Amino acid sequence: MEDNKKILFIEDDQLISDLVSRKFLSEEITTVHAQSGEKALEILETDPKPLLILLDIRLPGIDGFTVLEKIKQNESTKDIPVIVFSNFSEESGKKRASDLGAKEYVVKVSRSLDEMAELVKSYLELTAKP
Repeated sequence: MEDNKKILFIEDDQLISDLVSRKFLSEEITTVHAQSGEKALEILETDPKPLLILLDIRLPGIDGFTVLEKIKQNESTKDIPVIVFSNFSEESGKKRASDLGAKEYVVKVSRSLDEMAELVKSYLELTAKP
């Protein structure tokens, strides 16, 4: 699997994580998974940087908004595009995510796995290193 197709997927729901990870694997997208915001921030400190972060908002421990804020405040991670992928569909949440630097806000139930894979691939094509 190419490193230029690696994403960090921050999701606490194991079923959703398994489904999305399997779909992405079939599309040759490497997924590093974190089940909490704390674990995601730890991975970002120790692992080579992903080209994209797919972030849930409702997480155990620190929430996705806080994770997003920390990612964008960190010099080494601030330029990694973040797509919020959540069932939290309130407009206030979408605005807050945008204000914090998210590239997109996707409500989970509004996109199929195929559509999510295409969206992620489009970002990977834009950010992939030659």
